[in-house]
Amino acid sequence: MIEHWIEHNESHIQSLREWAQKAKKDGFLGASEDILEAANKIEEANKNLNHAKEELFHQ
Repeated sequence: MIEHWIEHNESHIQSLREWAQKAKKDGFLGASEDILEAANKIEEANKNLNHAKEELFHQ
């Protein structure tokens, strides 16, 4: 399941960054920054999930 969650999150990160660029292009700078922050937090979650995967499978 962890690998699935990581891959699923990766697709969200990519999509969020694309939408952040669109928002920025349209002048919604605050929204763009918030969307990027959300993408960064999901990326951080993936780091935690990768660490959990290592702990589970490399002991």
